[in-house]
Amino acid sequence: MPTLDDILEHIGEFDRFQKQTFFILCLLSAAFTPVYVGVVFFGFTPEHHCFSPGVVELSQRCGWSLEEQLNHTIPEWGSHGAAYSSRCSRYEVDWNATGVSCTDPLGSLVGNWSSVPLGPCQDGWVYDYPGTSIVTEFNLVCEDSWKLDLFQSSVNVGFFIGSMIIGYIADRFGRKLCLLITVLINSVSGVLVAFAPSYTWTVIFRLIQGLVSKGGWLTGYVLSYGTLQFLSPGRTPRNLKSEDEDGEKLKPSYLDLVRTPQIRKHTFILMYSWFTSSVLYQGLIMHMGLASGNIYLDFLYSALVEFPAAFILLLTVDRIGRRYPWAVANLVPLPISCNPHSRVLAPLLYPTPAIGGSRGLHSLPSAEPLTWACVCVLSRNLGVLICSSMCDIGGIMTPFIVYRLAELWHELPLVVFAGIAVVGGGLVLLLPETKGKTLPETIEDAENMHRYGASSTGPTDQSSFP
Repeated sequence: MPTLDDILEHIGEFDRFQKQTFFILCLLSAAFTPVYVGVVFFGFTPEHHCFSPGVVELSQRCGWSLEEQLNHTIPEWGSHGAAYSSRCSRYEVDWNATGVSCTDPLGSLVGNWSSVPLGPCQDGWVYDYPGTSIVTEFNLVCEDSWKLDLFQSSVNVGFFIGSMIIGYIADRFGRKLCLLITVLINSVSGVLVAFAPSYTWTVIFRLIQGLVSKGGWLTGYVLSYGTLQFLSPGRTPRNLKSEDEDGEKLKPSYLDLVRTPQIRKHTFILMYSWFTSSVLYQGLIMHMGLASGNIYLDFLYSALVEFPAAFILLLTVDRIGRRYPWAVANLVPLPISCNPHSRVLAPLLYPTPAIGGSRGLHSLPSAEPLTWACVCVLSRNLGVLICSSMCDIGGIMTPFIVYRLAELWHELPLVVFAGIAVVGGGLVLLLPETKGKTLPETIEDAENMHRYGASSTGPTDQSSFP
């Protein structure tokens, strides 16, 4: 009996129509990238200090340089750089008072430096940055610095909700129509984010942007997959095998993912692996935005190295399987945590496809194919949905990990990433190798998958997973 793969090969493989559709959907998927990693640029936090009325006039009268002005008027500036006090507090003195000394202004105002009162930045901040960002526009610093974390987390909340809601709408009303509508909403919400009058509206528009971005991308992904099988009747041997002996169709359940010991182990490992992929990929990019240097060049380098990363994954997966490349790739944060200047090279080995469309590498060997290979056909969609949700949850947590820990120690997020990655790399080795094996079609197949060698065709007579 010919398999579905044999039928698809007979009617034609990747031809002109499929190529055109795939190219158009790739262009649409490219819009996912700025939504996901754009916070590196428009969430940039420059060096800043409190604005104090009268300081500029006093500096001009005394002929101070900028460094002298900061040393005389900003708490704890000195040789240790800008500490929290220098960024978020100011001297509670009247710089407009008459008789202020140019050599010792604080001493002439209060006499004893140790008794100078400090207060909050009631009149705003001065930013050492010629451009603008949402941080400088809405003053998301000091006590309000957590709002930047919330801003980036909101788009991941949108990803989480949209991947479920938009998927249902696409199946209900059609994928093409849904894709066009989500692209339109994404464009409009992106413009509204730029012109939002307040922080609250910025977060709302950002949430909407995330809601339609990932849902629309997933719709396009499914649509591109469907163009290769538009002649398929929908009921294949793989579907029919999920029916019991009496012909009653078995209903998928979330309990199928934890019903048996091996499947339960695979489910939890894959959930953690997707979570790790999201935290590391997004976290390394966001931390790169905190580094000193040219952020545009650093981001360009980190993007360029993803091209060789794609070829490395293609070459290694076809030859040695998925587990070992993925496990080795998780060790990349180790040298990065020891040498922060090497973090722009992280995507070279890191499994960027694990997150999906942000780089258009979703078809490469990564988290989703391994998830498909370790879960039976009956629960495969639920398995990918659960793991994808863990990816979004990781994205929600990442901004708080990066920005809050960096306040304690600039490199602390990298140390945390290294620990998460080492655990993830070790757990991946506990998964069964999928190279040369058939996709499990029943719960029994998935449970016994670890018993078959790499050259075995498994319990079913189907084409093997590459």
